[in-house]
Amino acid sequence: MAPQKLLCLPSLLLLLLTRLLPQADTRSFVVDRDHDRFLLDGAPFRYVSGSLHYFRVPRVLWADRLFKMRMSGLNAVQFYVPWNYHEPEPGVYNFNASRDLFAFLKEATLANLLVILRPGPYICAEWEMGGLPAWLLRKPKIRLRTSDPADNMTKIFALLRKYEPRGPLVNSEYYTGWLDYWGQNHSTRSVPAVTKGLENMLKLGASVNMYMFHGGTNFGYWNGADEKGRFLPITTSYDYDAPISEAGDPTPKLFAIRNVISKFQEVPLGPLPPPSPKMMLGPLSLHLDGHLLAFLDFLCPQGPIHSILPMTFEAVNQDHGYMLYRTYLIHTVSEPAQFWVPNNGVHDRAYVMVDGVFQGVLERNMKHNLFLTGKKGAKLDVLLENMGRLSFGSNSSDFKGLLEPPILGQTVLTQWLMFPLKVDNLVKWRFPNQLLKSSHPQTPSGPTFYSTTFPILDSGGDTFLFLPGWTKGQVWINGFNLGRYWTKRGPQQTLYVPRPLLFPRGALNKITLLELENVPLRPQIQFLDRPILNGTVHKTHICSLSAESASEPMELSGH
Repeated sequence: MAPQKLLCLPSLLLLLLTRLLPQADTRSFVVDRDHDRFLLDGAPFRYVSGSLHYFRVPRVLWADRLFKMRMSGLNAVQFYVPWNYHEPEPGVYNFNASRDLFAFLKEATLANLLVILRPGPYICAEWEMGGLPAWLLRKPKIRLRTSDPADNMTKIFALLRKYEPRGPLVNSEYYTGWLDYWGQNHSTRSVPAVTKGLENMLKLGASVNMYMFHGGTNFGYWNGADEKGRFLPITTSYDYDAPISEAGDPTPKLFAIRNVISKFQEVPLGPLPPPSPKMMLGPLSLHLDGHLLAFLDFLCPQGPIHSILPMTFEAVNQDHGYMLYRTYLIHTVSEPAQFWVPNNGVHDRAYVMVDGVFQGVLERNMKHNLFLTGKKGAKLDVLLENMGRLSFGSNSSDFKGLLEPPILGQTVLTQWLMFPLKVDNLVKWRFPNQLLKSSHPQTPSGPTFYSTTFPILDSGGDTFLFLPGWTKGQVWINGFNLGRYWTKRGPQQTLYVPRPLLFPRGALNKITLLELENVPLRPQIQFLDRPILNGTVHKTHICSLSAESASEPMELSGH
């Protein structure tokens, strides 16, 4: 993770400060290095900006979030463009719907915000693989984000100073909070710490971007991961303890920041919008749809891929989600034998079944003693979950799946069938009715689908899905992949559900869960009117970056 960044306009950052207006060609933006300042249309200029990632916010809510940023006193918005979000396959581009970059730029214009555009190709941002597309890893020996094995850093700083000895002061990432990892507590940064550092920088005449001003959500499979001694996947919530909450509501931190900004430049007149209405509903009981194994023909309609040794996700063009590995025991294992994968070869989490019965879990960088028995010919299934590729590091070649052949006792297991699973497609198609009656396992544990339908009784509002007693899995609402839950590990206990995802009053909404391990005795869910983002007993990680830390030099890798 990059430290705070104070810089004199790094040449690696494309800084685009412009409004999308017809007269844009008559405008100018100049770096006046002789006087250590920016000039916008010939006049001295300083920006006070905030980060917002359009890819973490539903399109219908872009205007709301940008308007609140402008009303907070900001005059610019900073954002990345993730390569993998727009080029899912080589040469295949997507700039439609929630990926319509030009529509977001237009919304920024309508909110009277300038734009600081950071197009990548690498962005970090706690995003899947730092924004690099997973299909790059289809070249197994590829090395990412490097062209020289020697140390890039000292020489680069010297080069920067050679060509830019002077220039305006800029802090491109002044942290208002911090990210969360599964298994650690929700990170916070106090209001006084944020406002003190901000005021000190503004007194110096510096331009500042606050990262994040609104964090948003890692919907679907888009969360990234870090590796700090062990693999640390990032939570679905990207609330970031930011001035605007994950649900788009102003926080006390926002009002304190607005007060600081008002000392240095005018802020728009008028109050900020109040928090949006929130909805409570439930508890609702979910019914069992069936074991994941019962739907293999629909999850993998093209059939399995055969290989003597297991292949990675990337080798079979499976970028995200899940893949099932299957083999058969070649002899009877009557006494419990250890099942393991050498060289930390589980990337990232494996759910093990013998003849359809859930046996346990293997996890990357974690020691699990899993022992199996089975008769000759018994079916051994290993469901692999990709929990997000590394988003930070000098070489983030984070291949997924079984990277080594598993071992049972003293036997190396070979002859594998691999099923790349299209779970999202199955959920959108709805489950085949002819299978639902016959697919119920006697012991509903391991990867299993549950669902229910529910109406909205009033006008409704944003809400937060609470999954008490559930273990780990994925959630879809009306076919939209809401993201991962990991109630057992935390800290995040609720998933943000934006109101636009729900059908209006009178229509039935459908929620589907893929629970990967164990369900509660009473499989129920609730919708709450407030989030629970700090529901663990783990040691709290508090981001206590001081104002002095804002003077650290830029790390050239980006956030």
